[in-house]
Amino acid sequence: MSRIVTLRKKTKEDLPILWNYKYGKDHPEWKKWDAPYFPLEFINYDEYVQQFLDEDLEKSRIIEVDGVVIGYVGYYWEYEQTKWLEAGIVIYDPSYWSGGYGTKALSLWIDHLFQTLDIPRVGITTWSGNERMMKLAEKLGMKLEGRMRKCRYYNEVYYDSIRMGILREEWDEMKATNTKLK
Repeated sequence: MSRIVTLRKKTKEDLPILWNYKYGKDHPEWKKWDAPYFPLEFINYDEYVQQFLDEDLEKSRIIEVDGVVIGYVGYYWEYEQTKWLEAGIVIYDPSYWSGGYGTKALSLWIDHLFQTLDIPRVGITTWSGNERMMKLAEKLGMKLEGRMRKCRYYNEVYYDSIRMGILREEWDEMKATNTKLK
């Protein structure tokens, strides 16, 4: 049976679930892959709610699989004047890793960004220790655009910072020829 991946705007009702995913455990598994070289700064639930109230809800979406919240996608401007946009994804629950959910969710998100924003490119930034993210980006047609060598330090090992991206015309061509993205 096929599972349905959807993206939707975050609501106040999602906050307990998301806060628990993010701060409910010491050393959550997802953080080992999502920029682990930056410490996770704990905030209490009330501060989390305030951040939500201040947030631009157009810049992110909740990822659901069959109605279950599993993570989110978002974007930020690296440099808005030149329309340099970077996207990101986090799937908090490891039981949803390696099942194609991230690929589907990021595909939906990239498509949404190209449909709603006047941008020439969507990029991601990751690190060489996150091979799953690099493979996901490759599956979606992203190309390696930059590698800053040995600038990420985690568990006493240096890793590279990786930038990958896809241009609007590459995305449109890939969608036209790849039924998986439709």
